[in-house]
Amino acid sequence: MTSLAARRTAVAVDQPGRRASRSRRTLWNLAATAVIWGTSLSVVALWVAGAGIQSLLGFDAETLNTLGRLTGLVSANLLLYQVLLMARVPLFERGFGRDEITRMHRLVGFWSFSLLMAHIVLLVLGYAAQAAVNPFVQLWQFVWDYPGMLLATAGTGLLVLVVVTSIRKARRRLRYESWHLLHLYGYLGVGLAIPHMLWTGADFIQNPGATVYWWTLWAVAAASVLVFRVGQPVWRSMRHAVRVVSVVPDGRNGVSVRLRGRDMQRLKAQAGQFFVWRFLDGPGWTRGHPYSLAAAPVGNDLVIAAKIVGDGTDRLTRLRPGTRALIEGPYGTMTGDVREGRKLLMIGAGAGVAPLTALLASEDYRRGEAVLLTRDHSDADGMRLDEISRLTTTRGLRHYTLNGPRDKSRATWLPASHHAWTGAALLRRLAPDLENYDVFLCGPNPWMAAVHADLREAGVPERRIHSEAFAV
Repeated sequence: MTSLAARRTAVAVDQPGRRASRSRRTLWNLAATAVIWGTSLSVVALWVAGAGIQSLLGFDAETLNTLGRLTGLVSANLLLYQVLLMARVPLFERGFGRDEITRMHRLVGFWSFSLLMAHIVLLVLGYAAQAAVNPFVQLWQFVWDYPGMLLATAGTGLLVLVVVTSIRKARRRLRYESWHLLHLYGYLGVGLAIPHMLWTGADFIQNPGATVYWWTLWAVAAASVLVFRVGQPVWRSMRHAVRVVSVVPDGRNGVSVRLRGRDMQRLKAQAGQFFVWRFLDGPGWTRGHPYSLAAAPVGNDLVIAAKIVGDGTDRLTRLRPGTRALIEGPYGTMTGDVREGRKLLMIGAGAGVAPLTALLASEDYRRGEAVLLTRDHSDADGMRLDEISRLTTTRGLRHYTLNGPRDKSRATWLPASHHAWTGAALLRRLAPDLENYDVFLCGPNPWMAAVHADLREAGVPERRIHSEAFAV
């Protein structure tokens, strides 16, 4: 076992490395933010160069038309950024992290769709006013008489389908696999919407600079999908030849899978990160699922763990040794590099415990300086219990459970057995010097939001709360 003095030395030596890592992340964030703002402002500049402001001040039908052009340009720009944000482009992955990209993807998507609808309404009203015809007649003429508009109409219909099924209430009614398949139609919708801009858009026909800008952006978006969503995962999967070694139960409703490949250190995976996995075990293998590492990477082995909650996770229980795996990743910024202090508070629910135990096994801390708080419906549902027991014995981890049915009388992350407690008060009780801790949080999104609010109420600085969502 590593001596206490040796561990202190390791932490002291590692501090400059962590500061350098945070500096690199800051630079990546600035670069990614600059690209987004720069291109967005370029779209507005193209609109201004096309006499957009002069037309706006006319307060007539042309005002509606120029607003329609502007909303269309911004919507198209955001639509392409939706593709880029989910294309695993290193600039955005390193600059924002998967959790922030997920939030941005949803926000950009709904804004893009709203502006698209405004674009259609404004142009229909503007052209109808100019031609002195009924707006519905004008809409019909757009669809049937203008080049590329039939394709654009079909693309808009597909985008409506994607947006409607992405609303949280609708999505909860769909299996993940079904929702993911429907979501892919967004790519087809974007592709169908492009031709009408080339054939009828004044900003393309009259402005060579705009033509160059849009062609470049579309080419970059298409290349990013092909390279980072298809080419790179295929290459990495072939190079590392990852296969299933063993599958074992993990708690009453969980499963752990050990995998092995060659030259796995070249992936530079870290505890706290996750991969998107596809197992070549039969029909349905094309659907990828995000599973986090349940143990710190050692040699050529990786371990993942998941709760059995759907078809995707249920398939894990039927994997056979030797089954080939296709991998995308590693992704995620919830790693030890983000730590600022010595103490650790890990709060996990369900399968969210898995990446936290991986971090606890790989990070440096003194006995008693790490606290793990786990939440499950019952004691039998707990995951990674053997690893938690080992860490408690060998590393001095303090482990507390908050198991039991949810307290339905109020919005809280605590079980009914702790009805008398507030979340902030309980956190302070378990970690009295809470401001000295880095907090790592992993679990269902609504549950994490409730814990996050109580952590802030308890006085934990935002920069010391680290969490990551693994789904769109």
